[in-house]
Amino acid sequence: MSLTIDEVLKIATLARIRIDENEAESYAQDLSGILDFVAQMSSVDTSEVEPMAHPLDLPQRLRPDEVTEANQRERFQAIAPAVEAGLYLVPQVIE
Repeated sequence: MSLTIDEVLKIATLARIRIDENEAESYAQDLSGILDFVAQMSSVDTSEVEPMAHPLDLPQRLRPDEVTEANQRERFQAIAPAVEAGLYLVPQVIE
């Protein structure tokens, strides 16, 4: 996949990144190389590969699930701007 200079400048605008137009050609080549490499990796058959959580075969170190601090909920909610039924009330952010 090859990106054009206009596409790189549009991506930079959307990402709020300032790119000098003189460097846009270099960014276009670098990003196109990355996208080509991702496409090459996507074509590899991984159906027989078992997913893993960590690259090394080590057991996960777990600690006991114990309470280490005292419950201070009432103290924190006493200074909160709005609380109802033990919950913090916040302004609606999605319409």
